[in-house]
Amino acid sequence: RSTLKRFDLVESEQQQSKSEGSMVKGIGALRTLSIEEIPSDCSEPVDPKALEQARAIVDSIRKGGEEALKATATKFKDIKEGEAYTCTPAELKAAFDGLPKDQQGVLTRVAERISKFAAAQRGSIKDATTDIPGGQAGQTVSPVETAGCYAPGGRYPLPSSVLMTACTARAAGVKKVWVASPHPDQVTMAAAYVAKADGMLRVGGAQAVATLSQGIGPVPKCDIIVGPGNQWVTAAKSLVSQTGTAIDMLAGPSEVLVIGDDTADPATVGADLLAQAEHDVEARPILVSTSKQLIEAVNSELVKQLAAMPSPNRETATEACKKGFAVVASSVDDAIAVSDRIAPEHLEIMTKHAMEVGMKCKHYGGLFVGRYAAEVLGDYGVGPNHVLPTAGTARYTGGALGAHLPEDQDMDAHRPTGGLSGSSAGLCRPRQARGAGGAREGRGEAPLLAAAGMKLRPLGHP
Repeated sequence: RSTLKRFDLVESEQQQSKSEGSMVKGIGALRTLSIEEIPSDCSEPVDPKALEQARAIVDSIRKGGEEALKATATKFKDIKEGEAYTCTPAELKAAFDGLPKDQQGVLTRVAERISKFAAAQRGSIKDATTDIPGGQAGQTVSPVETAGCYAPGGRYPLPSSVLMTACTARAAGVKKVWVASPHPDQVTMAAAYVAKADGMLRVGGAQAVATLSQGIGPVPKCDIIVGPGNQWVTAAKSLVSQTGTAIDMLAGPSEVLVIGDDTADPATVGADLLAQAEHDVEARPILVSTSKQLIEAVNSELVKQLAAMPSPNRETATEACKKGFAVVASSVDDAIAVSDRIAPEHLEIMTKHAMEVGMKCKHYGGLFVGRYAAEVLGDYGVGPNHVLPTAGTARYTGGALGAHLPEDQDMDAHRPTGGLSGSSAGLCRPRQARGAGGAREGRGEAPLLAAAGMKLRPLGHP
């Protein structure tokens, strides 16, 4: 991690006690940190205890093959004893055919948006040649042959993760695509069908990663494993990456950072922070502002909105807000520098001249410009990918497409209607533009449903 110069806070913040925090108190209010107090490593993606537990599972399946997989999957209640651990393409199609027509339409339209954006990214990466003494030198861009795409289970089904990973693999030209997800429900299986997956592993955790890495039964040995997961998935990915299987990244807890000034709407900022906070107790909502008044107003909104949130989302978001924080910066440039230091997974800009501010930011996974560029819509249905770097790794890596194209050198994600792209200045850092949506929607996969008939607003639209 590169070092940053020390930034001066506004005078009132310099006089504030380090332990005082925000003046607004209550469940959900973010503590206020000085720039010097920001943790140098905000999160460590691989938990040591989870790593040892995952190692035992990976080693067991590596040695015991299919029988070990069945025993482990049964032990962790992924499947019942004697139950099949995979779904065939025919079963995936049956799941899709059994959905109501409106839900079929949602999955199909969102898959089309994701595939279209991924195809545009793929099209931006070209074969290249250059003359050298005595001949030519060049590069060719080709996809991996087999990809394993992980979609978390958890409290809510995540068909979006199936679409984000499998559609992108297909757009990259991957020949074989398998999806893994624990306890897949009908809509998750249907998403795998829409994404043209060759099959589904009905197993999760480290046991799924080990199976995709090794290849067991009908599940092929995968060249790469992509997609978000819990701490055991991340730990297992770190292990198999040392034995010949590529991975997209070691994903830590979800993050959102909002840069706001006195023009930002506190209710909107609060809603977007909570939309990430409810993901996981380890998620990190962060607000960086040139306005102390905005931070106080947002904290008031967090307390109010959190109290109205249903259980168990409320309890999850409450714990996450304890891990989040707010920072008062003396200028927008200093706020940008704080954001670049953290390199958040999701970065929202809610300031005057938001486009100009966004273009100055260098390190992030996905960029959302303006009040109407809701991060939740970007996560579920606009088109750019939600598999994004966390834990500061956005300083050197990007999202899902580049993982399937190991030979690519440099990539930009171009500006779609109503969106903003960042440009890459280093090694293979695809930046992703987010469409401008009209509203924040509900929890879980509700934004996916809202996106089905969504119309994009131009940036800057009031």
